[in-house]
Amino acid sequence: MSSEPRLSPFKSTGGFQRVLRAWRYSMQGLWAALKYEAAFRQEVALVAVLTPAAFWLGRDTLEVFMLLVSMLMVLVTELLNSAVEALADALSTELHPLLGRAKDLGSAAVMLTLLFSAGLWIVILADRFVL
Repeated sequence: MSSEPRLSPFKSTGGFQRVLRAWRYSMQGLWAALKYEAAFRQEVALVAVLTPAAFWLGRDTLEVFMLLVSMLMVLVTELLNSAVEALADALSTELHPLLGRAKDLGSAAVMLTLLFSAGLWIVILADRFVL
């Protein structure tokens, strides 16, 4: 018996081809999110509206960066949540407490990221116009 772990046939090797394949898979994932995930489409629309606002609202490069990154983190978290939901649905569409918990945890992560982003926007807005 070999002590070496079995390699997955789905794992790629290194090199430039791996980078190209990774890029293609990432683009497929973004396209799937835009095509199948209403929440992701809504958040992308919100980012499209708020991105110019971030450049207007931010008083310096750091503030603009923080506003943009907060929105990017919402999109990243939504992608991860959608991945968890897709995997849970692939396993079973029947009600199962652990699959439900996994979906709820992903949803909670999105909610916390949205709250963080909204809070950051509010603080920067208040600092600029109120304080």
